[in-house]
Parts: sequence; structure tokens; C-alpha cells
Amino acid sequence: MKSTCELVDSVKFKVDKNDVLVLEKDKSLEFIAAGRSAVVFKILSTNNALKVFFPNSIHLAKEEAEIYEILKGNPYFPTLYEAGSNYLLIDFIEGYTLFECLSQGILLTHSAITDTDLALNMARQSGLNPSDIHLRNIILTPEGNVKLIDVARFRQTKDCRQWSDLRKAFYTFYSKHYFPKKIPVSVMNTVAYFYKKRNFQVESYKKSS
Repeated sequence: MKSTCELVDSVKFKVDKNDVLVLEKDKSLEFIAAGRSAVVFKILSTNNALKVFFPNSIHLAKEEAEIYEILKGNPYFPTLYEAGSNYLLIDFIEGYTLFECLSQGILLTHSAITDTDLALNMARQSGLNPSDIHLRNIILTPEGNVKLIDVARFRQTKDCRQWSDLRKAFYTFYSKHYFPKKIPVSVMNTVAYFYKKRNFQVESYKKSS
């Protein structure tokens, strides 16, 4: 089996604005997802995921590795096995993100919300400040357990209200029997767009005040 570094070196991609195109990769790598700062693969025949950072985001590899070390032993987060200048080797988490659950009509339970609260509180007790908590960063496993990924922004100093707002929306709207349990992707993306826009305007106002 090839080394982690060899697998990382096999990955060639093109980043064009918000689009990521994987041009080359080792045959043992299965594409999983692409985000704002990295592309993630599952290493076939293993339970590991390889996260390769984009050239303009490699500083996040070191930051995220350090945060995973702080979270070591926390059952709600992946285990970090190896880190390099532009990659992380972590647990592969099987399941659906909360975004996928909503888009596919997979029921979200109260325990998923309370477990996420517990995970974030445990992270705070470790001296972190969880930020950038959104529906695509929370995974519900086939066993019904909650796992959180993408922790690079867990040491930001600003007060992030994303999760508290999502939790409020769950109890105010989603948990009601009449509220639809399957929500179109276009609707969620539109809500997310205006939510980010509103937060940006609020932050800009605070800075100018």
C-alpha cells in the first residue's frame, strides 16, 4: 500500500472560484467532497479519510491538526492519525450530514441536537471556541451517533451564533408536527445565502461603530 505522502502527491486538482475539479488521483482514493479549503477522499479498504488542502489554504492544515490534537479523546470528533504540510489523515465518518438528512427527508431527532450541544460544550471545556458550525459539518452515523468535522475555525475569537440559530430553528419550526421534514436543496441554499449576508452586514456595522 502506498504511503500517505504518495497518495497526497497523486492528487491533482483545479480550483476555479467555487468549483473544484479533481484531475488526477490514485485509484485507491474515492472522492467524497470538496469544500472551501480542501478536498476529501476515502482511502479504499480502510476506515480513513484523506483531506488535501488547496494551495491557498495549506495554513489550515497545521491549524486543524493542532485542534484535533486538543480534541483527542472526544468521541464526537474524528481521530487524527497523521498530518503534513497540506493534508490530514483522519477517521472516515460514514453517514449523512444534517444537510443531506433535511434534503432527503431523513428524520432529525432531539438527541442529534442535544448530542451536538454536548460535543460543542466539551470542545469549549478544552479551551476552544467552536465556530462555523453548519449543517454540512455535522454527520449522523448509521447508528444514530453525531460526529462533527471541519474544526479549523474552532480557535476563532469571535462569537459565532450559527449553531445556536440552527438549534433555535429546530425547536421553533422543524420539531413541530406540521413542519415538512424534507426541504429542497434550493430552499436551504437560499436561506443560507441570506443568513450569511445578514451576518456579514451585522459584522460590518459593528466594525464601523
